[in-house]
Amino acid sequence: MTDIKLMLRKLDTLVIFREIKKDPAVSLLIQTLDELNRGDKDSALKSYCAFAAALYEDGSNLSRYILRLVTEDENLYILRRGCGEKTSWFLDECLANELYTLEELSHISCDELITRIGYDGFMPRYEIEALDFSKIYADRVLAVDRYGYGIYAKYHVFVVKDGEIVPVKYPDSISLAQLSGYEAEKKEVIDNTLALLRGRPANNVLLYGDCGTGKSSTVKAVANEFAERGLRLIELKKKQLHEIPNIVKHISRNPLKFIVFIDDLSFTEDDDDFAALKAILEGSVSSTAPNLVIYATSNRRHMVHETFSAREGDEVHRNDTMQELLSLSERFGLRVIFRKPDKELYLSVVRDLARQYGLKMPEEELFARAEQYALARGGRSPRAAKQLVEFLKGAEK
Repeated sequence: MTDIKLMLRKLDTLVIFREIKKDPAVSLLIQTLDELNRGDKDSALKSYCAFAAALYEDGSNLSRYILRLVTEDENLYILRRGCGEKTSWFLDECLANELYTLEELSHISCDELITRIGYDGFMPRYEIEALDFSKIYADRVLAVDRYGYGIYAKYHVFVVKDGEIVPVKYPDSISLAQLSGYEAEKKEVIDNTLALLRGRPANNVLLYGDCGTGKSSTVKAVANEFAERGLRLIELKKKQLHEIPNIVKHISRNPLKFIVFIDDLSFTEDDDDFAALKAILEGSVSSTAPNLVIYATSNRRHMVHETFSAREGDEVHRNDTMQELLSLSERFGLRVIFRKPDKELYLSVVRDLARQYGLKMPEEELFARAEQYALARGGRSPRAAKQLVEFLKGAEK
C-alpha cells in the first residue's frame, strides 16, 4: 500500500514539474489522497469519482496519462536542454527525483483507492502499467527537436489570437498523397522545407498563380507530412503581420522548425502591412530566426494593387513608387508559380481524385462531366476537380 502522507509530501517538493499538479485529473487525484490522509472518506469518494471523470476524458490509463503530461510539459529543464544549454548537477538530481515521484504516483491503483474509501457500491476503475519514466523522458529530451514541448508537443498547427499563439485542435488533414499533379511545384516546396528541417539555409517562399490550383493545400499538406520530424505551422492573417517579431522572439530558441503561413497575400501601396512584410523579408535582426521561414500564397505575382493615386505625380516618382511596390515578390528567395492546368492535367487530377474517393463511373462519362463542370465554373482547376468528384460521390447510389 502507498504511504499517502509521504506521497503528498513528495508532491509538495516538485519544482521542475510543479505545473503538472494543476492538471484537472492530477489535482483531483491529489485531492483524493489528501482527503484519505485526513480520514474524510465521504469527500474522498466524491473527489475520486471526479478524478475518474477527468481521466476518462483522455482515456482510462493513469500511468500513460501522467507520462504524457511529463513528456509534454514545458518547464525550466526542457527549455534549457531544448536550446542546447547544459544543466547543473543540482537540476539533474532534481529531475531524477521528480520523475521517480511521478512514476510512483502513476502506479497507485484503483483497487487501492477503492479499498481505502470503503464504499460498497459501484466505483469507476482505471488502468495502470509499469513505465520507466526516467528512460522515456531521457529519450524524449534527446529527440526534443522532433517532439517539442508544451503546446508544440501536442499540436502542429497554430494561429494567433489576441497576440497569443494558440493551437488548432482539428486542422485540415490534407496530405501530399491526396494532391494530384503539380509535381515539380510541390517538389520545390518540399525540398525547401527539408532544408529547413535539416538545419540548412532555407528560403522564404511565395506560391503564386491562379485560384484553386492548390497553393494553400500544398503548404498545409507539407506541414502535415513533416509534423513528426519537428515541423510546426503558424498561420497568420495579413492584418497580423506585425505579430511576426513577437513570434520570432517566442520561438527563436525553440528546437522545432516553424513555417509562418500567410494565405492570399495582397496589398495596396499605402498599406502599413506592406512595410512590415518588407522588413521581415529583408531579414532585419529583430524579424528573423534560423528556425523560421515565411510561406505566402497570392493570386498575383505582384502582390500590390496599383491605385489611381500611384499613377499621379511626376514620372520619376511614379516609376520609383511602383517599382518599390511591385518588387515585393522578388524579396522571396523562392517563387513557385501554380498555373491553371491544361486539359490533360485537369482530367488526370479528376481521375486520381475519383480513385481516391472510390467513385464508380465510366471514365468517358467522368471526363465529359468534368469538362462541363469546368466550363460552368469558369475554368479548369484542381479545386473544380475536387468539387465535382465530391458532388458525384455524394450523389452516387
